[in-house]
Amino acid sequence: MKVIARMELKPGMVVAEDILNYKNEIILTANTRINDTMIEKLARQSIMVVPIKEEIDFATTHFEKVRLSEGFKSFESTYNIYFPVYKNLMMSAVTNRTPIKMEQLMEVYRNIIVCAKSGELLLDYLYNMLPGEDDMTHAHCLNSALIAGVFGTWLGLSNDDINLLIQCAFVYDIGKLSIPYQILWKPERLTSEEYRLVMRHTTIGHDFLAGYGTFDQHVLNAALQHHERCDGSGYPKALTDTEIDRFAKYIAIIDTYEAMTSPRSYRQKLNPFQIIANYENEGFVRYDYAAIKSILSHIAGSQLGFNVQLNSGQIGEVILINEKALSRPLIKLNTDNSLIDMSANPQLAIVSVF
Repeated sequence: MKVIARMELKPGMVVAEDILNYKNEIILTANTRINDTMIEKLARQSIMVVPIKEEIDFATTHFEKVRLSEGFKSFESTYNIYFPVYKNLMMSAVTNRTPIKMEQLMEVYRNIIVCAKSGELLLDYLYNMLPGEDDMTHAHCLNSALIAGVFGTWLGLSNDDINLLIQCAFVYDIGKLSIPYQILWKPERLTSEEYRLVMRHTTIGHDFLAGYGTFDQHVLNAALQHHERCDGSGYPKALTDTEIDRFAKYIAIIDTYEAMTSPRSYRQKLNPFQIIANYENEGFVRYDYAAIKSILSHIAGSQLGFNVQLNSGQIGEVILINEKALSRPLIKLNTDNSLIDMSANPQLAIVSVF
């Protein structure tokens, strides 16, 4: 809503609140669409200013409200300024072997994150970004670095460790820049040969970064081990829990989270509860248990108060998070205010959040 002078009114504008005269009588009710006759009426009543609805006031979904907010517009504008800077730094390193100056990458990080007032808001902004198809690899890495700062804070890491985690996130997937785009983002199932090529990005990235001789060992390990899993099901060496670098474990969570929050040619981005459910369905055995539980608890908690649609078609509000089943909250239905405990209704699932 904004308040404008009566003389700036134009037909088609919508009144945001009831307009009263000096006798406290309603002249125009909220949601009235202005016409010339009404403008003349306001003039006769000596109304000087009028509250008018803005575009964001007509938004009906959370996605629309976020993208129309001034905060998001500022974030998106800044992101679009610094994204090419990050991309050029990475491409220059890969194609020309230009030294990767981590301070330049951290400057990109700092300039973007100041546009979000909280970690939850930053994740919300990233979730509602619309990356260009040709830039998905670079967007994945830049977004991972931004997410790393949020997750590192949620995990209670020291400032030095948070900075190191961000550095890991900036470059851990650099090996993918050597994989042909048409294979990396192929919508169909990869052939065995193509999958083996994609799997090589971990060793390619590690060896490339190691060749500089300047990167922290944790950064090198994150590049090599971010597809290792605590239950031994990962690659390239099928390492288990204690054999995997601590920072690589964190990056594994960041990597999969960012991938699930981004659209792919074969699916839409997943909503927060679908993302949490994916981790829960794996029994948390593939990831560092303490880290994944802490991160998912924060994500679930950030959804309180949101409206959701269930696979049954019902719509309601998230009013309580179930700590033992984070993807299955307590829902208050909009139709009759009745409650649905999703943990007691396994056939139900949240298909959208708004």
